[in-house]
Amino acid sequence: MTSLEKPTEDAQQDSRAVTEAALFEAFGGVRGMVETMVPGLLFVTIYTINKNLYWSATAAVAVSLLLVAVRLVMRDTLKHAFSGVFGVAFGVVFAMMTGKAKDFYLPGMLYTLGLAVAYIATTLAGVPLIGLILGPVFKENLSWRTRNPGRKKAYAKASWAWGLILLAKCVVLFPLYWWADTTQLGWVLVALKIPPFLLAVWLTWVFLAKAPAPIDVFAEMEAEEAAAKEREAARGHEA
Repeated sequence: MTSLEKPTEDAQQDSRAVTEAALFEAFGGVRGMVETMVPGLLFVTIYTINKNLYWSATAAVAVSLLLVAVRLVMRDTLKHAFSGVFGVAFGVVFAMMTGKAKDFYLPGMLYTLGLAVAYIATTLAGVPLIGLILGPVFKENLSWRTRNPGRKKAYAKASWAWGLILLAKCVVLFPLYWWADTTQLGWVLVALKIPPFLLAVWLTWVFLAKAPAPIDVFAEMEAEEAAAKEREAARGHEA
């Protein structure tokens, strides 16, 4: 290995590490996956045993609130836990209104479909959704749109991946909503909760790890402010 190759490899490793950290922050990592999966798993387990919508819904809401309480005690970020609570709450309200346990899953399925459409539509519009999500995490905001074409291309690929994977998930789930019973739909939903998500995150990591480094617009603004202060100080000395 030459002296010129090593810094390049080190920079690539740093870029991959930053990408991994950003993806964990944006999507919640292992803990975030657990928090999104446990309420639905508990709901379908209890409903499979006793076919009681009330107790299944109560257990799902209770465990969602417990996960939020744990994060509060640990003074951790609440966004992933709260998203789980809202998802469960919508499902419970919808199921209680219709009296059909299967409708517990419908709001989440509609959300997945809407998200798939959003990923595809924003990519076609030239503003891929994954870039809007991860831009602030990487401290680049929207600089990738006009100043970093390689990164914009990577975001477009990642958004296509998310959109198509979620769309494929919907193709499986919506026919089951009409044809299968509550427990069958519930267990398929549990089985499809994590693998498609992990595939989409992995593909995002692959695309971004090979992309140009993000432009830190916050660092640029700080540098500009520092330079402006120096110029003001220099004018003051001249005066």
